[in-house]
Amino acid sequence: PVFAGMKGSAIENFSCVIYNVSLMNCTWQAGRDAPEDTQYFLYWQYSRYDDAMECELYIKDENDRNMGCRFQNVTIQTAVDAYFLVNGSSNESLIQFYDKYIKLYKIEKLMPPSDITVNCDEIKNDCIIQWQRPQISHSNKDKCFKYEIIIKYK
Repeated sequence: PVFAGMKGSAIENFSCVIYNVSLMNCTWQAGRDAPEDTQYFLYWQYSRYDDAMECELYIKDENDRNMGCRFQNVTIQTAVDAYFLVNGSSNESLIQFYDKYIKLYKIEKLMPPSDITVNCDEIKNDCIIQWQRPQISHSNKDKCFKYEIIIKYK
């Protein structure tokens, strides 16, 4: 059957975020009914035509159980759904797998703008604020960005 394995043994609360342009963090929680000795393994592929890769750097909890993964050099391809699969093993029972498709650009957390400069002219009573747009891995379009400036007078 598709969902072979003990009910409630698959991971829960799986989520990933891409930050600093090319780093990705994925985390999850153990299935609420998973045996104590369950160990989880994450595999992912950019698209169905790519090879699946296992996580190279697991984030472990105090019981040495894999509860997340850190990835480096992730490139975002806009139209593609990346595929994630977390399966598990235990000496007590079969563990259900969990899988999910994610559009990577939707989970990217942008860096703040850089090189912010403020030049005020007291005579004209105005200020010019300039900045560099945040680095983003999958687009060079300035029109994608909206900015909000909050000014507090002291």
